[in-house]
Amino acid sequence: MVEIKVVSIDMPKDCNVILGMAHFIKTVEDIYEAMVNSVPGIKFGLAFCESSGECLVRVEGTDEELKKAAAENMLKIGCGHSFIIFMRGAYPINVLNAIKRVPEVCTVYAATANPLQVVVAETDQGRGILGVIDGLKPKGVEDERGVEWRRSLLRKLGYKK
Repeated sequence: MVEIKVVSIDMPKDCNVILGMAHFIKTVEDIYEAMVNSVPGIKFGLAFCESSGECLVRVEGTDEELKKAAAENMLKIGCGHSFIIFMRGAYPINVLNAIKRVPEVCTVYAATANPLQVVVAETDQGRGILGVIDGLKPKGVEDERGVEWRRSLLRKLGYKK
């Protein structure tokens, strides 16, 4: 028997979130190192669901509020070997490559500031992430004004010249 659940992520104010899957308790310390080495002074909280042994939520980070939010959300998700990172003062684009290079990281499901829901399957053995719902559904296709706005935003943010 499989039960499908949708878990809404409670995002702290002014945060981005990264949700992924890894395979070993060492993930917590390696992602911590990837984060602090990518953006000096970054504020973040990281939580990882251990899926064997004591099956605890392991927590690291540089900001107590974000560590607490990561732990609470990871308890709600409850999927073995999954991790969540809340960050402030940086964007996923600043850390994603470093996170993906962490040897234990298998998958990144989402990297967003949008409302996020996690689609979870639950069996007698445990829980697993089936996918995510990132933000809202499209309202249409961009027109020339939309193209101009997008291009202007990327240049204003410094991602394009």
